Amino acid sequence: MATANVRDVAALAGVSVGTVSNVLNQSKPVAPDTAKRVLDAIDKLGFIRNDAARQLRVGQSRTVGIMVLDVSNPFFTDIARGVEDTLTTFNRSLILGNSGESASRELSYLDLFEEQRVAGLLITPVGNVLTRLERLRERGSPVVLVDRHENARSFSSVSVDDYRGGQIAAEHLLEVGRTRIAFVGGPRAVLQVAQRSGGAQDAIREHGAVPLRILELDSMRADAGRVGAEQLLALPPAERPDAVFAANDLIALGVLQALTHAGARVPDDIAIIGYDDIYFAANAAIPISSIRQPAWEMGRTATELLMAEIDAPRSTDFRHVVFQPELIVRESTSRP
Repeated sequence: MATANVRDVAALAGVSVGTVSNVLNQSKPVAPDTAKRVLDAIDKLGFIRNDAARQLRVGQSRTVGIMVLDVSNPFFTDIARGVEDTLTTFNRSLILGNSGESASRELSYLDLFEEQRVAGLLITPVGNVLTRLERLRERGSPVVLVDRHENARSFSSVSVDDYRGGQIAAEHLLEVGRTRIAFVGGPRAVLQVAQRSGGAQDAIREHGAVPLRILELDSMRADAGRVGAEQLLALPPAERPDAVFAANDLIALGVLQALTHAGARVPDDIAIIGYDDIYFAANAAIPISSIRQPAWEMGRTATELLMAEIDAPRSTDFRHVVFQPELIVRESTSRP
């Protein structure tokens, strides 16, 4: 059976193609009985509108893109959920891209979003793509940065004060009596990693404690955390840390797995604090302390900023919302 088109719907309902368009797009009032005939014809014919073709004709889309660093990290899925929940109130849909912390993959997704003519884009950048994002905006797709604060103020942004979060994590470990702290993180090129470790370094320096030991890993996943823990366990006993500050909770979970597998006692021998406060941190075999980021709220706020720019495309009133991190204390940082 051939696919029904809008002309078939109009013929069956006994109306013009324009009337069918008005019913579909709710662009002009249509008499209730006429609208019912159109909807009945749509149902009978099994008509499905070609929204992509319509968007190409009018040069507009009702789809918003979001690109995250790592879709396997519940922090980013919680952000995406906040975005999607908010977009439904604007009758918009979402396309999700996962850069996987890869700059080349990020560029491929930017090509895709540009081809799809998305109405707007939410992105946590990996590489130096601000010039590319400016081009996207010039072509009619506003951009809001998520989990990143843009000092140049050329884009709206939603972020958490990661430098302060690093300070809070280190200060907590010092307060519970830890004196040799290691930071186990992903690539320093990731802005959040640099800010979190920088905050911890400064807090430890101000306290006059042993300088922070930094392990730079190639990713921010649990398997990288296991590798980092194995490196720490390979140190001479006198040099081993008595606390680990992990760049995120996935790394913290990997550290916990490796330490317990090796027979190290958490928190007696080594305390652990993570970052993000994902669900799995609270439900680990030993519940992990963490620095909480309000992920869902960040997604909602970023979407509201983006929709404001979509409604006022020529506006240069860029806004920057910075949430404050929150310490969540659990068993993994109990006093020795």
